[in-house]
Amino acid sequence: MPSNILKLLRRARFLSTRHRIEWYPPFWLMGVKVVELEENWDRVRLRLPLTALSRNLGDSMFGGYQAAVADPVAAIACAKQFPGYSVWTRSLSLDFQHPGSSDLELRFEFDAGVKEAIRIDLEKKGRSTPEFEYGLFRSDGVRCTRVHCRVAIRPRGYRKA
Repeated sequence: MPSNILKLLRRARFLSTRHRIEWYPPFWLMGVKVVELEENWDRVRLRLPLTALSRNLGDSMFGGYQAAVADPVAAIACAKQFPGYSVWTRSLSLDFQHPGSSDLELRFEFDAGVKEAIRIDLEKKGRSTPEFEYGLFRSDGVRCTRVHCRVAIRPRGYRKA
C-alpha cells in the first residue's frame, strides 16, 4: 500500500513539487510544510512543527523527527541536479547543539563549489560522494541541529565490486 502511494505521488504531474513533498507520507504525518523550494533544489526550506507527537521528554523536538526530515534533502537535491544517476544518502549525522524548543526550519543550500566538484567527479570517475552541511533552526534563528550528510551518486544499475 505505501509503495502505491509513493508511485501515485511521483506520477501525479498535476501536483506541484511542493505538494508532493508535503504529501510524502512520512512528511505528511510529521506536518512538514515547504517554506521555500527553488525549482532546481539549490535552496530548500522546510518547516517541521513542534507538536505533542514530536516533543520529547525535555520539551524539545525529538531527534528522530529531525533526522527523518534531514535525511532525503541532499540526495533529492543531487538527483535534481544530476538526473540519470542513482542517488542515495550514504551517511547522515546530526549534532544536537541546542534544544529544538520551537518549530524548526531545515535550511539547505547547494553550494556552487560542491556542485562543480560533483560535475568534475562524474566526468572523470563516473561517480561522486559529496558531503553537505546544513541545519535545523529554531524560530528565534538559532541553529539547534547541525546536519552532516554524505550522498552517493552512482551510475544507474551500479553494483559495488
